[in-house]
Amino acid sequence: MEAVQKDHWYFVVLIFLPFLKVAVQQKEAVTVRLEEGMVLDCLCPWDGNLSMVSWTKVPDKYPIAVFHPEYGVAFSHHYRRRVEFLRTTPMDGSISMMNVTHQDIGLYHCSVQTFPQGPWTRNIQVEDLDEPPEEEEDITEAPSPLTPEVTVADVELEAEQNSNLTISCNHKHNGTIHQVILERMPHSQPWGIIGVCKKVEMGLVSEDYSDRGTVSCADSLDVSLHLTGVVLDDGGFYRCTFSTDVGVQTTTVLLSVAIPGGFSLSVYMMFIYIGAGAAVLVLFIVIIIVALKQRKKNRREEYRVKLHPSQRQKWRQWQRQ
Repeated sequence: MEAVQKDHWYFVVLIFLPFLKVAVQQKEAVTVRLEEGMVLDCLCPWDGNLSMVSWTKVPDKYPIAVFHPEYGVAFSHHYRRRVEFLRTTPMDGSISMMNVTHQDIGLYHCSVQTFPQGPWTRNIQVEDLDEPPEEEEDITEAPSPLTPEVTVADVELEAEQNSNLTISCNHKHNGTIHQVILERMPHSQPWGIIGVCKKVEMGLVSEDYSDRGTVSCADSLDVSLHLTGVVLDDGGFYRCTFSTDVGVQTTTVLLSVAIPGGFSLSVYMMFIYIGAGAAVLVLFIVIIIVALKQRKKNRREEYRVKLHPSQRQKWRQWQRQ
């Protein structure tokens, strides 16, 4: 290890970390509240010599923070100047995190390499515990886990490609709003957070994670997404989740993007309705014509039956002509 240059040791860790032997792992994950300066504890329960500590955020396979007794600390780009190793004891691999955002929510994995007993690991789940807990559902009415979630839109929007659009989640609330999370679900993909508006003691906090637009927060915590030059990939579902003192309320918006000069969904459906109506009208006319012909034929038969036998022969000869 002494032959490894100090500037390159972190990259050596990235290469060899997956090949370390199986570690002793704490059985249950610990839940930590998402808050400024939160501490993720990782204190090895036995004595020995600490060789290295690495932190990974699942499912990422590369470490976000690494400590080495000789070469010091190293951090991935997103965590620089935000994470600090506490080192309260020689076997302590705990870290504290600053400037936290909702992107820091998730499962963290700590691995402590020791000698002579070997590695020890721990999992920590970071959650936003300020959100009101969801009401428990009746087990008898719970959907099967194999049943796909069906998303229903409260509002449907249409936009042409290359146009500008603002998606707003204005909602009438029954209580005081504490936080709004704006999420986007592209076509057949999971929901992803693209914006957060939150009221704290210091005022209004706005977090913008959108790579296609700008998220704005109003003092009333109404959130909106401004899109410039709409593209086809902007289509899909957008959802605002309002956390209030009386529960969680959601508003879902479906955005459809049409190519200029092409058919939008509403125009396409209009042509379908017109075609269906025309088909029904043609069928009705055909039925009337057939009915009139049949009625005329029946009248002829009735007239033939009423004729005198001496006149029926003349009637048949006239029909043959």
